Amino acid sequence: MTTRPSRQLETFPNPRPSRDYHIAFECPEFTCLCPMTGQPDFATISIDYVPDELCVELKSLKLYLWSYRDEGAFHEAVTNQICDDLVAATQPRSITVVGKFWVRGGITTSVTVTHAKSADQK
Repeated sequence: MTTRPSRQLETFPNPRPSRDYHIAFECPEFTCLCPMTGQPDFATISIDYVPDELCVELKSLKLYLWSYRDEGAFHEAVTNQICDDLVAATQPRSITVVGKFWVRGGITTSVTVTHAKSADQK
């Protein structure tokens, strides 16, 4: 596996697909660029999901998050994109992604995105 930033999320089979359990990640070193000023935005990205058949591999998640470092993105857009990409890769039973962006102009921003499989998708 490479050590370069990548948008490729790797997965592995859930070792206990018959059980609901949460996997939580805290990523306190997330950075992207403000699309208006080009200045860096710093955030903690928190991910909590209940896997179905697949789990996300940790190193690929790290490289995925790292891939945003030089990209301009609004807080709302990047948090939604992270959730969308994790849903596409793992099809979790449920997931919550929180982007807690640090102070910029005296304001902090927290964006919470949730997704859950509907009853007919389970």
